[in-house]
Amino acid sequence: MVATLVRLRLLVLRNSFRRSTSQLVAVIIGGVYALIALVVVLGGLVLLGFAPVEVTRVITVIGGSAAVLGWAIFPLLLSGIEQTLDPARLAVYPIPLRPLMLGMLLSAVVGVAGAATTLASLATSLAWLRLPGVALVALITGALGAATCIVVSRAVTSVSSGLSGGRRFREASGLLVLIPLILAGPIVIGITRGLRSSSDALPAVADGLSWSPLGAAWAVPSQLALGDPLGALARFLIAVATFAVLWLVWRWGLARSLVTPARASSRVRAQGKLGWFGIFPGNAWGAIAARCLTYWFRDPRYLRQLLVIPLMPVLFWFYSSLNHSSGLLVIGAPVVAFSLGIGMIADVSYDSTAFTLHVAKAVPGRADRWGRAAAMLSFAVPAVVLIALFAAAIGDDWHILPGLLGLSLGILLTGSAVCAVTSARLVFPVPEPGDNPFRSRPGANISLVGPTFVAWGVIAVLCLPEIALFVIALVTGDALWGWAALLVGVVLGGVLVGVGVRVGGRILDARSPELLLQLRKDA
Repeated sequence: MVATLVRLRLLVLRNSFRRSTSQLVAVIIGGVYALIALVVVLGGLVLLGFAPVEVTRVITVIGGSAAVLGWAIFPLLLSGIEQTLDPARLAVYPIPLRPLMLGMLLSAVVGVAGAATTLASLATSLAWLRLPGVALVALITGALGAATCIVVSRAVTSVSSGLSGGRRFREASGLLVLIPLILAGPIVIGITRGLRSSSDALPAVADGLSWSPLGAAWAVPSQLALGDPLGALARFLIAVATFAVLWLVWRWGLARSLVTPARASSRVRAQGKLGWFGIFPGNAWGAIAARCLTYWFRDPRYLRQLLVIPLMPVLFWFYSSLNHSSGLLVIGAPVVAFSLGIGMIADVSYDSTAFTLHVAKAVPGRADRWGRAAAMLSFAVPAVVLIALFAAAIGDDWHILPGLLGLSLGILLTGSAVCAVTSARLVFPVPEPGDNPFRSRPGANISLVGPTFVAWGVIAVLCLPEIALFVIALVTGDALWGWAALLVGVVLGGVLVGVGVRVGGRILDARSPELLLQLRKDA
């Protein structure tokens, strides 16, 4: 049974290679990057063999602890990405629990992340080649550490399986992962400054982690190298106990999920509460605008794009405070405008097979384009204006406000105009409704890169008048050029939106059956 489950995992991996050329290319590129990262890690571990024991201890303990913590957190944040051996799918088969757990454990090892983690964990013995006995112990503890990484991910997934069926949990998990990624720069700078303030900070952190479930396994070889066998034994017992507890937690969670698989939950809105449908006009474009606006604030695939609204100003304010200059604050509003405008490039793709209603009801293409653009602009315009006001107020540069508003609104309107055309012609492989917003099939991102870069170039060319006027206003300090940028940005952007809606509507009228066919094929 264990061998059958592992073969199933390898079969799914092999079939993913055969699905399409783009997926095969993406898998090859991902494998190359993983191989390069693994080579870098192995090279670093070899170099640690020539470093002092204290340095080797600090790096291996902190690095190993980070690996365990990552395997514990990412399954919670990125739930639904790996479903090859999903317990809900296997619940209908009479598989004994122990072989199922062993099969799931080994299937994770043959995956890309599991294989890389296992090889890197075993390679920690390279850092102790100067002490052959310690290197042998490091090989054993490395295997224990790799197994702990995989088991903790399975335990977290099994325990949280009851929550993953809820829409609120999926939304929160999908959004939480983006916040530290966007704020990675300030976080790294803050940690680095904190560590620089104390030369003993890293050794103290490593010493604390060595007694924790995160770093106990990785600290055993270094304790032997330092001549502390009792400390090494104590940490080894902590590591074994950690693995045993995680195994029992995983067993309990897996048994529960096999008996009562998670089901998606939903909530019925009370009668008379129409939401956005009671605000927009009761016609075709109004209904589409209300539906799209509902998606923007309730679908995690759209919500992740809205994170740039509050986080980008904070990010640019942080970097401006480092340089004691307000110059970077000016970038915030144009960046948010560009991100929201280009975010509509896959709007039809996100509809998935629900686009059937548009085709079946013969919704005019122009109404579809107007509705989608109105939904985005209804909150994007106020957001961009507020961010521009924030930049001008913080930097006390009110003379740049007209030009900054002109540039930002011009980029926003131009982006929506370009996407009104591209989303009517192209369909991209995107996460399905209800899936984790980060889930994607191999090669899906490759097909999105080319059209996205082309759309970026078109937006940049169409926004050249606003860009030129804003630059002139900054150089000369003449407010007249800023007001000219505001006028051109609003008027030219509005004209482009009208043209984009008209052209995109005609394309949609002609190509809606083909788009629906492609959406069904990608579903």
